[in-house]
Amino acid sequence: MTIHMLKLCVGVDEVADIAAWQARTMRDHPAPFHHTRMVPKRAAELVDGGSIYWVVKGVIQARQRIVAVNEFVDRSERKACELVFDPELVLVDPTPKRAFQGWRYLQLGDAPIDLTSSQVDAPQALMADLKDAMVW
Repeated sequence: MTIHMLKLCVGVDEVADIAAWQARTMRDHPAPFHHTRMVPKRAAELVDGGSIYWVVKGVIQARQRIVAVNEFVDRSERKACELVFDPELVLVDPTPKRAFQGWRYLQLGDAPIDLTSSQVDAPQALMADLKDAMVW
């Protein structure tokens, strides 16, 4: 059974910043990845068609398919996790999300839908205004 992951993307202002960060990462690595201290107990469900949904500035804005969840031991000798993603960033219906720490599982039925190509082509200023108008 598939499940998704929800993660805050701290330090970025827009999805383009995620794309730039991952492009820099892929200069030295075959795929984008992210390290996290907590190892998901439901890793098999994440790689079975699951995606990571990125929260940027309080709004779920994009997703990437999770292709691998690799456990490793960090420099402090603690278990850690490397999440490996498909390089394609897919824009999703902007959905407000309150701040939280770490990451959370996201059920299939709760995940925002992907935007269509015509919605992606909407002017960025209009999309920003729509996000600002959303009520928590």
